[in-house]
Amino acid sequence: MRKQFEQTITIPEGVQIRKEGRFIFVKGAHGEISKEMNFRTLKTENKEGKFIISHASSTRNEKRMINTITAHVKNMIKGVKDKFEYKLKVCSSHFPINVEIKGNEVFIKNFLGEKTPRKCKIPKGAEVEINKDIITVKSVSKETAGQASANFEAATKVRNRDRRVFQDGIFITSKNGKEI
Repeated sequence: MRKQFEQTITIPEGVQIRKEGRFIFVKGAHGEISKEMNFRTLKTENKEGKFIISHASSTRNEKRMINTITAHVKNMIKGVKDKFEYKLKVCSSHFPINVEIKGNEVFIKNFLGEKTPRKCKIPKGAEVEINKDIITVKSVSKETAGQASANFEAATKVRNRDRRVFQDGIFITSKNGKEI
């Protein structure tokens, strides 16, 4: 059964949203972020401090698309208001691990006593701070902050050893203020 369906997003003060073609741009205190989305037949309006995404006679697929786009736009608004922050902890029981930033790459030295350092890339738009054994990743984009954190975990994955004994690595401890 086809019905009219719409989602309304309240735009906070100091945040601007605009749609140009397939792109949505959100600008706020911490910067600007854009994302390409497939609107197909969806209608968008920006009026009186509200961003409205609707469809006149929507099926299940249009409702899914509207809800997905709404979730993405809310995350974009949250990111430009307060940056997304991930915290990681460097854990080492056998060998002391040294983490060093050079440009857009991170070098993890002396991991499990290895001679060659392990590398991981920092995605564009992510800010990484290292304070002894705590690594903080901040970004306007939730995807960028999450990918940077995942790159750290993937770089220190232990292979060909017993995980119960070799528990060294870099692990995510909190995602955007929520402890894991």
